[in-house]
Amino acid sequence: MSNVAVNNDTCSHGFIQASCTNCNLRGLCLPLAMDIRDIDRLNDIIQRGRPIQSGEHLYRAGDKFTSVYAVRSGSIKTYLIDNDGIEQITGFYLPGEVLGFDGIDTDNYGCNVVALETSTVCEIPFTRLEELSLQIPRLQRHFFQLMSRHIQSNHQMLLTLSKKNAEGRVATLLLSLSHRYSRRKLSPNAMRLPMSRMDIGNFLGLTIETVSRTFSRLQKEDVISVDGREIVINNHDRLNEICHKAR
Repeated sequence: MSNVAVNNDTCSHGFIQASCTNCNLRGLCLPLAMDIRDIDRLNDIIQRGRPIQSGEHLYRAGDKFTSVYAVRSGSIKTYLIDNDGIEQITGFYLPGEVLGFDGIDTDNYGCNVVALETSTVCEIPFTRLEELSLQIPRLQRHFFQLMSRHIQSNHQMLLTLSKKNAEGRVATLLLSLSHRYSRRKLSPNAMRLPMSRMDIGNFLGLTIETVSRTFSRLQKEDVISVDGREIVINNHDRLNEICHKAR
């Protein structure tokens, strides 16, 4: 990982060996039909550093943009600090998801990135990725698709925050996580939330008390079962209904 910040809680170099070829997240990070020789070429430019500990930053807003990162294990959150010094969470990233695209425009990262738990990432130097993408059009299109997916996710979140009540916001988050777990070939119904209730509230624009009451209400209606951070979706149809009708 890049030595992009001087803060003690920012991750530094310490590379380990791994390979895209035998990674079970390959289908999320890379095009499904990518030729094995092209995968090897991409693998040659990827750097994999030591694990990032909970609370440790991968990079901070304003750091020089050098790379995009694919989450390999664990979970990551992104956040901004407003003019009053208040944190605003802007996203959560799970294994197989790529972050760092916000630095392309200005050559500086636009947000802070911190591990929610012990996590590992694959660093993809952007200059070398650009060069390789020109030689492998399928790879270029795939990263365009990843950026498009991120834009669509931002649009959905803006709609959620502007139009939906507390139940609708929580339902939207749970369904999003369910879909993302499913893409990783994990159960779409049973999941462990990597983020705290406080982080959920911050992300959704709700107080922690409102988040807790909403979980309790959904559990009472048997839409979900809750045990700490362990969530089981009992009724996907009802959760979808809440998501799309709550105003």
